[in-house]
Amino acid sequence: MNTLQIDSMQTTNKELIRLSLSSALSYSEYRALVESLAKEGRTTGSEQTEALVNYTRLNDRRMKRWDKTLKFDSGTVDTIAKFNKKVTWLVLTESWCGDASPSMPVMHKIAELNPNISFRIVLRDENLELMQRFLTHGAMSIPKLIVIDDLSGEVLDTWGPRSEAATKLVEDYKATHGVLTPEFKQELQLWYNKDKGKSVVEDLTGLLLK
Repeated sequence: MNTLQIDSMQTTNKELIRLSLSSALSYSEYRALVESLAKEGRTTGSEQTEALVNYTRLNDRRMKRWDKTLKFDSGTVDTIAKFNKKVTWLVLTESWCGDASPSMPVMHKIAELNPNISFRIVLRDENLELMQRFLTHGAMSIPKLIVIDDLSGEVLDTWGPRSEAATKLVEDYKATHGVLTPEFKQELQLWYNKDKGKSVVEDLTGLLLK
């Protein structure tokens, strides 16, 4: 895929989102892409380092596991079913993003349970102008979810790159150690596994209730 070229900062968010959606992937298309890249020893983006390739392989395995094991309780299913506004959930991500592997299967499952929610995916590095409009504390953090009203095209909300609970863990670690170490990133993935997607579900169903 080619990077989306936007030649003017005067482009509105609505126009930029519309252009990005024209090349967006479905979840099944995205999963097929990541699986293919993992088998080929490649990753999304122009930077093809061994580390990023390894993260892509890890994420492919993680998402396969999440897709098979993720379960919602009856209260959550009821909350999702009651949402009656037509929206698009557009997510910026990359195949190597460790925080995306536990959250994107949750987004997909929510969208599967309610036809009013269209779940679409674009790659961050191919949509840098869009990413610049939706930074997190000045950083191009992913995954970044943009909630779009289908009728008006307006942005209703955003989420990411992590759940509130995971964000607190990250911020507390940074406050003590300054940077996120590889060891902490591994610990965070173990925390995601123990959490079983509950913190992401809580955040995202909260968006539906606004």
